[in-house]
Order: sequence, then C-alpha cells, then structure tokens
Amino acid sequence: MRLVIHEDYEKVSRWTAAYIAERINTHKGKPFVLGLPTGSSPLGTYKELIQLHKAGKLSFANVITFNMDEYAGLPADHEQSYHRFMWDNLFSHIDIDKKNVHILNGMAKDLKAECAAYEEAISAAGGIDLFLGGAGADGHLAFNEPGSSLVSRTRVKTLTHDTRIANARFFGGDPVKVPGTALTVGVGTVMSAREVVIIVTGHTKARALRDAVEGGVNHMCTLSCIQMHQHAIIVCDETATDELKVGTVRYFKGIEGPGCS
Repeated sequence: MRLVIHEDYEKVSRWTAAYIAERINTHKGKPFVLGLPTGSSPLGTYKELIQLHKAGKLSFANVITFNMDEYAGLPADHEQSYHRFMWDNLFSHIDIDKKNVHILNGMAKDLKAECAAYEEAISAAGGIDLFLGGAGADGHLAFNEPGSSLVSRTRVKTLTHDTRIANARFFGGDPVKVPGTALTVGVGTVMSAREVVIIVTGHTKARALRDAVEGGVNHMCTLSCIQMHQHAIIVCDETATDELKVGTVRYFKGIEGPGCS
C-alpha cells in the first residue's frame, strides 16, 4: 500500500486526476474499466479530469465506468441521486458513451437481482482496472458501514444513523429525508479491482486514515481492507494525517520522494 501525501485538497485532486489519465492513456486493447465514487472527495478530481479532456489530453471514448453505489428509492432524475451527481459533475462534460456508464438502479423492482446483475456486468466487462474511492469519517468504503463483511459483494445495505446525519446536508439538513438503504458494491468487489486509489482529505477523516494505515485489517474500518491489496494507493492531504504518528508520515514521504509535500 502506498500513502501519497500532498499539501492540500487541490494538489490531491490534480495528482489523482493525472494518475487516472495516465492509466487510461497507456491502456491498450480492450476498454479501460473504471470504478467511480460520488460525494465531496472526488469532485476536485472530476474537475481536473474534465479539464484534461477539454485540453485534448484525455478521452473517455474507450472507458467503461461502474459507480460504487446509489440510494434505494431515488429515481435517476432526483436531484440527490448518484445518477444525477455523476452526470452533473463528470459524464456530461466528457466524451464517454452513455452505454458504457453503469450505475446501480435504486428504483429496480428486485433490488437483490439488480445487485447480482451488476456483479455480472462487471465480470462481463473484464473486471475493474482501477477503482477510485473516498472514505467516510468512520472509515467506511462505499456504503460498506462498520461491521460489513470484508468479502462482501454488491448488495442492499442499511445505512447507519451517523451516515444519514453526514449526508443530511444534501437533504435540507434533515437525516430523516436521507434514504435508509442503499445499493453498494461490496468490499470484495473493490478488492477485486486491479488497482484501488482512495482519496482521504480533511481533519474529519484523520481518524479513519489512522485506523486504515496504522491499525490492523478490521471490518469496523472497511477502508483498512486495502492493506491486503497488491496495488492500492491512498492519496491524502496534510490535514488528514493529523492522527498519524510522525514516524509514519516521514516514512511514506520518504518513499514517495520530493514530488509530494
């Protein structure tokens, strides 16, 4: 596992976008399969990817995407659906083919069947080449809340009260308006990707980063599972390292060299 530390969120976003662009641009043959998150963490990266595309430095014409999750019970055109989020913040601004975009359907009549079909679609695409993700303040990955199985696959998940409180800011500040369940890829789904890149920024994520990097692999911090991945990177800012030991920070900065602040 690599821990890449940058000075601030802007530099984290720029580095992450450049890393993803390099992976797409050097990929040969079949389409590049990219896993994507929603939330505030990837917004800067998406803006940077859009700029690279507009500058003629990156094309998504040969990219297939699979999103991490979606709320159950929200139609695709709902202003807080993750369908809407992705089209507003990324897909509408790049040259991706609509048929190559995959997002779980929270309005499916049979949610379990929807989840099973999603796993089949990932497999049919050849598996995920790179899964980009963020992390919750409690260390959850996608909607894999504390206590989730580390070998879980795409499924319906009940959201914790803490998660609903954290997401209430998107629903008029009322946690009750936040859907109580969601469809999410599992920890095992993410771990099956050939590469995993996780964005962790801000002081509110400091404890999650500490638990994921310095703690043991634990289902109470599902982000910690990437310790077991052969090609995993956490990209963070200085503020997110507040709970890490000084020696840990020095160690990872020393490995990465002077390119990171």
